Amino acid sequence: MASKLWATKAASCLRISVFHRGFATVLKDLKYADSHEWVKVEGNSATVGITDHAQDHLGDVVYVELPEVGAAVKQGASFGAVESVKATSDINSPISGKVVEINKELHDSPGLVNASAYENGWIIKVEVNNSNELNSLMDSDQYAKFCEEEDAKH
Repeated sequence: MASKLWATKAASCLRISVFHRGFATVLKDLKYADSHEWVKVEGNSATVGITDHAQDHLGDVVYVELPEVGAAVKQGASFGAVESVKATSDINSPISGKVVEINKELHDSPGLVNASAYENGWIIKVEVNNSNELNSLMDSDQYAKFCEEEDAKH
């Protein structure tokens, strides 16, 4: 019985340490979707990826399904998938537009999503159709709180 109690306490402590780790890398200049994608808009161009919080929960990414250049993406709709050792998850676009570039490095190095979610692990670049869609996304403080509340439920 004592070993079961110890294991329960250890598991609880581990969850707490993972919980805090996820918030160290929420970046201020990005917008976030509740499906855990980020977008950085510069002019009429947007870079999209999955958040550090998402990659942490997925585990080691082994494959990223990318759309074709020229494909239309719609806010909230799936445009690809991330496959990890734990699960396969859809990637939803936080903004509508046309794909103008894909991160070809992810074909050979999908682990870039884990190692550098906000830099080298970006997924697509989009020519933005409607920048007003950014208003429906979360800023960094809202996203950090959203993740905290979501993790508390699990």
